[in-house]
Amino acid sequence: MIPHLVTVRHRRADGRWRRLYLPVLPLVLVLSPLLLLVVLAGVVACLVTRVSPVGALRGVGRLVWALPGTRVEIEQGRTAVLVHVR
Repeated sequence: MIPHLVTVRHRRADGRWRRLYLPVLPLVLVLSPLLLLVVLAGVVACLVTRVSPVGALRGVGRLVWALPGTRVEIEQGRTAVLVHVR
């Protein structure tokens, strides 16, 4: 299943939380021209390093497919960041 929503929570130094919701599909549609350039650069990098582009694409697809349910929490001092992929 492809992720639908990424939630980013950031605790500032004063203790207040700020929450940001990022819908994945509209974000991918807006950034699709850059995504095309990234894919082309990845194919060129695969050819230069003699890695199969199909195998690399399959690996990236499996990684994206496994993202839903991932939680990343980072805390340093009074600042904290929580990223949750749904």
